[in-house]
Amino acid sequence: MYYEYEKKLLELKEKIDNLRALYRAGNREVERELRELQREFREKAKKTYANLSPWERVQLARHPKRPHTSDYIKLLIKDFVELHGDRRFGDDKAVIAGMGYLKGQPVCVIGHEKGKGTQEKIERNFGMPHPEGYRKAIRVMKLAERFRMPVVTFIDTPGAFPGIGAEERGQSEAIAESMLTMGYLKVPTVAVVIGEGGSGGALALGVADRVCIMENAYYSVISPEGCAAILWKEQDRVKDAARALRLTAADLKELGVVDCVIREPFGAAHWDYRRSAYVLGYHLRKCLGELCSKDVETLLSERLGKFKNLGAYVEG
Repeated sequence: MYYEYEKKLLELKEKIDNLRALYRAGNREVERELRELQREFREKAKKTYANLSPWERVQLARHPKRPHTSDYIKLLIKDFVELHGDRRFGDDKAVIAGMGYLKGQPVCVIGHEKGKGTQEKIERNFGMPHPEGYRKAIRVMKLAERFRMPVVTFIDTPGAFPGIGAEERGQSEAIAESMLTMGYLKVPTVAVVIGEGGSGGALALGVADRVCIMENAYYSVISPEGCAAILWKEQDRVKDAARALRLTAADLKELGVVDCVIREPFGAAHWDYRRSAYVLGYHLRKCLGELCSKDVETLLSERLGKFKNLGAYVEG
């Protein structure tokens, strides 16, 4: 599935893929045409994604072809070993957690996973974690602290699962405990919003020394649909809600909610997973390089200070 404004780009991409296959098969005569089409694709993609509205950014963050946590782990984390279960109830597949190497550096990786294809999406609960998902994350965070390994989190969830079972097992407590644990971790932490960053379900993995966001991701206290339903009782006001929430990467950087915006290749990450992973990996290594040079007291002081100073208020 591609959006209407992407149809021309898709046609170009298919032509490029066909020519690339011919070129790799030994047909050098197509090289000039291939390069021209690649240049045309870059120019059109840049224009296509340059001036999207906040609501269109939200739709792009939910794009079915967009790379997920599992894709970035596969492309960035070598020898990844996934850990399962919270040792209290069960294993939540909406959260992936484990250990591996980022360019030779041992790291713990935790991220929301939406899944691909109908069956996997159901198994992953569409990326909406239950309490055991956050408790699994907490377990891995504490392991990271014990072994002095930096923590990298990938945020991509519409929100924590609001079902009765999740509430019965302590959903809000699990989210709060995850935030508290992450806030006081004695190791460097980097969080990246790679798609949707919805409500407390996202914030549970977002209390980090560095909070980054992909160019077309969003991070918000509530979805535009939920905001429209509460404020106007009308679902056709989602565009107004998206604009009012200031949830785009550019807005969040301006407000100081995120520390950096990661540019996406060709204007949108789903066109090239490898390039997206390369750019993301560069920023992760840069952030970890800066953080690993600091002592524990400095890390904690700066992290807590950053979140305490978020927002604007007036004392009456």
